[in-house]
Amino acid sequence: MSTKPTSIEGSVTPTLIDSENSGVGASIQTKGTTGKRKAPPQRSEVWSHFTKFINSEGASKAKCNYCEKEFCCDMKKKGVEGGEGNLSTWRFDQEACRKGLAQMILIDELPFKFVESEGFKKFMIVACPRFHIPSRTTMTRDVYQLYLDKRVKIKQLLRSFCSRVCLTTDTWTSLQGVNYLCITAHFIDNDWKLNKKILNFCPISSHKGESIGMLIEKCLLNWGIDKLFTVTVDNASSNDVAIGYLRKKFNPRGGLVQNGKYLHMRCMTHIVNLIVVEGLKEMNKSVERVRGAVRYVRQSPVRLQKFKECVVVEKIECKKMLCLDVCTRWNSTYLMLDTTQNFERAFERFEEQDTNFRAELERGEGWPSVDDWDNVRKLRDFLEHFYEVTWRISDTSYVTSNKFFDELSEIDILLQDAQLNSNIDFNVMAIKMKEKYDKYWGDIDKMNLLMFVACVLDPRQKLKYLEFALSEMSSSEKACEMMQKLKESLYELFDEYKPPLHSTCSQSSSSVSTHVSIGEPQQKMKRRMQALYKKRELEICGEDKTSELDKYLAEANEEFVEDFDILLWWKVNSPRFPTLSKIARDVLAIPVSTVASESAFSTGGRVLDQYRSSLTPKIVQALVCTQDWIRRSSSQEDINKIKEQIQEHDKIENGLMQMELFWRDEMDIFWKDEMGINGEC
Repeated sequence: MSTKPTSIEGSVTPTLIDSENSGVGASIQTKGTTGKRKAPPQRSEVWSHFTKFINSEGASKAKCNYCEKEFCCDMKKKGVEGGEGNLSTWRFDQEACRKGLAQMILIDELPFKFVESEGFKKFMIVACPRFHIPSRTTMTRDVYQLYLDKRVKIKQLLRSFCSRVCLTTDTWTSLQGVNYLCITAHFIDNDWKLNKKILNFCPISSHKGESIGMLIEKCLLNWGIDKLFTVTVDNASSNDVAIGYLRKKFNPRGGLVQNGKYLHMRCMTHIVNLIVVEGLKEMNKSVERVRGAVRYVRQSPVRLQKFKECVVVEKIECKKMLCLDVCTRWNSTYLMLDTTQNFERAFERFEEQDTNFRAELERGEGWPSVDDWDNVRKLRDFLEHFYEVTWRISDTSYVTSNKFFDELSEIDILLQDAQLNSNIDFNVMAIKMKEKYDKYWGDIDKMNLLMFVACVLDPRQKLKYLEFALSEMSSSEKACEMMQKLKESLYELFDEYKPPLHSTCSQSSSSVSTHVSIGEPQQKMKRRMQALYKKRELEICGEDKTSELDKYLAEANEEFVEDFDILLWWKVNSPRFPTLSKIARDVLAIPVSTVASESAFSTGGRVLDQYRSSLTPKIVQALVCTQDWIRRSSSQEDINKIKEQIQEHDKIENGLMQMELFWRDEMDIFWKDEMGINGEC
């Protein structure tokens, strides 16, 4: 059943919809027809073979009278929803097609010259011959216009809510040697949804702290942002100078909380990295021996093929293959150990077939012994905890500030247990890691207290949980001291957010007259009665001086459940705690890592590859920012993609180091394996 569409320019292309009210021979009226009265619709012959009914969801369905197969027949459902096509009318729109093409260029990171490629032109001739394909220059203008339009909308969004903005920022150097600064804003909107928006991806003249601070200030002023809450940065000393500059500039304008006391937020993932790297120095011998074995196998295609055969013979069911780490990246070391531990038997068999294997390793760090393999497995299990912590706190799709203390306490317990390990190497490693841990997190004065406030604002934890956890992690005296400082900071923060007191209620209640004249509106009478009741309550019980914060803390804690939605809880309870909810909107938006900005560098690396190095910084910023704005960042698929981008960024950064390690011995290996100098061929 089909209808041949008309080819009149600008007309509506008709599409036949099977329904009771559509006739097989019904005529289709197009432009240019006169206003004659239409014939009444006839019942289609198809309904002699189908039965129409309404299902449990209220949708119209048609069931075949023979095979009982069901079909959708609801005329009201138009367009495409959820990836399922529905029959509808469609009007060609050149501008809408160009906008869709611009979005495709952005999302799929295609070059502008893609629109001039032969394959795309042939495809469009078949798919939509009426579409006039723009040139690469026009496409560039369309993409930049899309950036400007989206920028206006985000600016309006930032103006529409009263909460403060949290930032993450980091710097990156492109393949062309240009330094870029990425600034990402994090905030919770009026609907209590967590937002992450890349505001700027712009070149910076130097990595000095004052230059970074000046550029951040300039960008924020261009966006109309004058209220800052925190800035999350890594541990570079230049960032300390940048934070000091921002504090000096924004504090006189009243744009900071507590005079900028909590402005500086250190990236948790960078501190975790420093702790783990410190520990790996003590377990380096076992790791080096296993690394040497992996490097030997991977340095030659002949050896790698032999090793694969050994894996098959040993019946090792592992789909992963050997990967070599970069010693300066502990996460790559974890991934190497995680894979390599499965192939111990394969290495033993490979030694039997390759007579040079053991001799080559003995000239280096040595052959991995049984104890080495045991150490590697224990180290892999130990590092897994830190690897998972890093991923949990790096996610930008949900609140992470309330998880900071939980992750902190887990690391503390892990290090305490490791110090009691009977293995001397593990014991020494744990001691070194605990020293680095104490350097950054051992003293509450060195930490941003807002992370503890975030724990208090989690209705599952509050002060009760925090007090218990601190007493378990440290001595009772130190725990009491930390709790005292935390309570002082908490009440100071509450007082700053608390609106000024007004005596309007007391004045109105004292001036209430008991006389009600005849004919006064019922609503006014009702308000007077309520005022009289409040006045009587004040006379009997006195004024309730319990603060909103005290009431919140006095309530019972919520149950610990994994899928607890803290933003939904505050959205529901914000009428009861209006002041605390304002604090919660700011505190819960704090990102505890700079991954949000770092992940943009993987996008920047693909945009500014060796084939597109001529793009101007203005266009680069438009591409990176707009892609971030139009992508759905809440789906699990996009979260996984962000993780892949971070890993890809690490690979790009470490690629040169890997190449150096590879080519160092490549020529020697080539002569040994391919030319048969050692009798292998």
